[in-house]
Order: sequence, then C-alpha cells, then structure tokens
Amino acid sequence: MTGASRPLVAGNWKMNGARAGAVALASALVDRAAAEGGLSCDVLVCPPAHQLFPVLDVIAGSPIALGGQDCHARPDGAHTGDIGAEMLGDAGCAYVIVGHSERRTGHGETDSVVREKAAAARRAGLVPIVCVGETEAQRDAGRALRTVEDQLVNSVPDGAGASNAVVAYEPVWAIGTGRTPAPGEIHEMHGAMRRLLAARFGPDAATLRLLYGGSVNPGNAAEIASIENVDGALVGGASLKAETFWPIVRAFHDDSSPT
Repeated sequence: MTGASRPLVAGNWKMNGARAGAVALASALVDRAAAEGGLSCDVLVCPPAHQLFPVLDVIAGSPIALGGQDCHARPDGAHTGDIGAEMLGDAGCAYVIVGHSERRTGHGETDSVVREKAAAARRAGLVPIVCVGETEAQRDAGRALRTVEDQLVNSVPDGAGASNAVVAYEPVWAIGTGRTPAPGEIHEMHGAMRRLLAARFGPDAATLRLLYGGSVNPGNAAEIASIENVDGALVGGASLKAETFWPIVRAFHDDSSPT
C-alpha cells in the first residue's frame, strides 16, 4: 500500500450478464457490504450500459459506487452506439474506465483518444480510471517500463490528481489468462508510475490511486494488496460472482485497516 487514504476495488463486468443476474449480483454485494459494518476501502462496480439503472436501484444508499466501462469524448451528437460521459453521470455513475486494453486493441484507441475520453470524464464530473499496460511482446523485449511510461504521459490529461483521476496498470498478457506478474514486477512498475506522476503533477500524485489489474483473484489478492504503491484493484472475471469478488475487497479492506 501507499499514501492513498482509501484503496479502490473496482469490478469490470465487461460484456456479461442480463438484468436479472446483474441485480442479483449487486444485491449480494450490498448484503456483504452491510455485513462488514463499514469498509476502509471504496468499492465500485462497472456493469454494461443496459444494466446501469437496475444496478443503481440496488446499490443506492450503500457504500458501493457505480461506474461506466467507456465513454465518448463528445457529450452528445451523431455517434451511434456510443455513450457520453454526461450520460453516464445522468445514469448515476461516479467513475468511468477509459483506455482498457480491450478498447485499445479491439477498437484501435490511441493514447490521444484515451486522453480525450479521460478529459471528457472530468468535464462531466466523473473520475476516469485510465488503464495502461504492456503486451507480452513488449515485456519480452524489455520495453515494459517504457511502454507504460509513454502511455501515462500521453493518456493522462493535465491537471490529474488524487481527487479527479485513477490509474490502473493492467499488463495485457495477464488479463483473463490466470497469469500475473511476480510481486517484484508489480512493485517495480507501480513505483515507476508513482515517480513519473509525481514528477509531472507534484505532491498530489503521492495519493493518486494506482490500481493493479490482470487476473486478480481471491488467491492472490492479499499478496497484491501488500505491495507498495498498489492502491486497489481493477478486477475482471472474478468480479462476476460475489463469492470471488468480495474476498478481493476484503483483502484491501483488511490491508488498509489500522493494526
């Protein structure tokens, strides 16, 4: 952990589920949050767009926040199939994921596109979760640090700080594969990210939350939570069931609790 006051554990539900399943999952998470009697970490769920309103109905009044999985850089207009950041705010979202590797790869999103989306999120009063991460080929070629640093420089908009931005490091080769970097590799990358952000944004970057993502699961969450400069997790597949997502929440809740 680091100086961030509250870790953030975010569930990215991706393109999964129907309304009934989303409502059941949200209800199970609300029940678990109530059973904790208070959390020392923030919890976020990012369902598909058609599930936003039914999930919001369930989590309203609970400590669980709502987020979108992507947004357009423009607030409105002739952009068929897209959703604006202001629309996400209207749906009750507080956060939005931008620059996920599945968007960068599958939709050809460049760093400049991601930067525009992150700026749009802030314009709409949302906190962007800006995703960065290297491919296996880039890591094998010794370019992992350089790749991520370039993405940070070009994807995170000016004026970012602890109150208006989150960064998630997700090595592309670890997403959905069951593979994770060694703890030392995560430590190295998050430390480099912290230093770069501090050099660019000043002291406020010391508490800008840096999440780790990429095959986070109940078995490795506690170890990941203990790594310096890891301020939470962006969770994919393991966020689709309460029984696998909540142990990850607990790992960061427990790690951040006073001893």
